[in-house]
Amino acid sequence: MAFRKSGLFILVLVFLHAISVIGGKSYYDILQVPKGASDEQIKRAYRKLALKYHPDKNAGNEEANKRFAEINNAYEVLSDREKRNIYDRYGEEGLRQSAANGGRGGGMNIQDIFSSFFGGGPMEEEERIVKGDDVVVELEATLEDLYMGGTLKVWREKNVLKPAPGKRRCNCRNEVYHKQIGPGMFQQMTEQVCEQCPNVKFEREGYFLTVDIEKGMQDGQEVVFYEDGEPVIDGEPGDLKFRIKTAPHDRFRREGNDLHTTVTISLLQALVGFEKSIKHLDDHLVDIGTKGITKPKEVRKFAGEGMPLHFNTKKGDLYVTFEVLFPQSLTEEQKTKIKEVL
Repeated sequence: MAFRKSGLFILVLVFLHAISVIGGKSYYDILQVPKGASDEQIKRAYRKLALKYHPDKNAGNEEANKRFAEINNAYEVLSDREKRNIYDRYGEEGLRQSAANGGRGGGMNIQDIFSSFFGGGPMEEEERIVKGDDVVVELEATLEDLYMGGTLKVWREKNVLKPAPGKRRCNCRNEVYHKQIGPGMFQQMTEQVCEQCPNVKFEREGYFLTVDIEKGMQDGQEVVFYEDGEPVIDGEPGDLKFRIKTAPHDRFRREGNDLHTTVTISLLQALVGFEKSIKHLDDHLVDIGTKGITKPKEVRKFAGEGMPLHFNTKKGDLYVTFEVLFPQSLTEEQKTKIKEVL
């Protein structure tokens, strides 16, 4: 009976973990590392992201502060072997159950994590290190995703270092020594000294990446996956950077934080006014009607109906250009009536 209860409990945890994975970003996505990332890779990714989103650099930015908290929470779990094993098997619910049962699933203070990692002193910039080439990929994002936020699944293939037979020269360095060239005479010489390390080779591997498109991102902004660029032997891999580009849209055109669209109305509507609404990117309706006269090519601004600003609650404006559709021909009677009215 106890075994059956235990098995049911595990099934429930696995089910809840599946729901959490479907419903939101995983800790690996938050730190922008693959699920099989090494401890060192997780540590380096945390350092870069924590420096980028630290409140000292983003004063008053609620989105950045929220991201900073997410980054610290993810690092607290993935940097702890026991917590990471629980999370990989059972998700966040498993961590909560472990904490409730006296395990180590409880949280740490964000500042404690950051201080322990960076030494408690003022923030330091990332030290310059030798690394492989960065890979930059242009990624088209729809206006809908850039307006509301979204995710894209991208297939990635890259070279991966694998063990190979034999040994290789590595960690080479120049050592200085003195050579006697005569009585009481010495010459300073340098010699390259290398260690013998296990050999390695490159193999191609492919996998899917989840790229988060944030609301209000601009063309040229980048989503960075740290250490997922080109690898180098005896060095740190470069970064993989997805450079955002707005995909063409059939109804709207984006200029910075503003949106532009064109609406065609009849000559009668242009003269006497009209009631009309257009569907926005998130399907809400924008009333563009008027009781006045609309001139051909007239542009009207609708404040706050443009694109959201990145990491901000404000929005740009919507500009509507009106095209007036004139009749192809008029009868003599229609012409007479128009003359009488005008």
